[in-house]
Amino acid sequence: MEILMSIVIGALFASSVYLMLSKSLLRIIIGTGLLSHGAHLLIITMGGLKRGAAPLLGEKAASYVDPLPQALILTAIVISFGVTALFLVLAYRAYQELGTDNMDEMRGNEAND
Repeated sequence: MEILMSIVIGALFASSVYLMLSKSLLRIIIGTGLLSHGAHLLIITMGGLKRGAAPLLGEKAASYVDPLPQALILTAIVISFGVTALFLVLAYRAYQELGTDNMDEMRGNEAND
C-alpha cells in the first residue's frame, strides 16, 4: 500500500509543479493546493499505513495507531484552506484591478509570441 501511495504522492507533486510553472494565476493557486495535498499524503504515509485500535488508555489492544501524524494533518488542512482562500481573494482582486490573470501581463512584460 505504501508503494501505491508513493506513486500517488509523486503524481501530485509532479502535477503541482507543472501547474505552478504556468503563467495563469488560477493554475498557480490550484498547483499550491495540490502540493499541500501531496504533502499531507506524504506525512500520513511516513506515519505508517497500519491498522490498529485508537490509542485509548482504558482499552487493551494489541496494536495502536500513532495519532501524531493525523493531528498534524488536521492542522495542516485547516492552514492550507485558509491560505488557499487568501490566494483566491488576492487573485480576484488582482483580476479586478488589472483585468488579467496572466503573470507576464501583471508584471508589465509584453508577451512575445
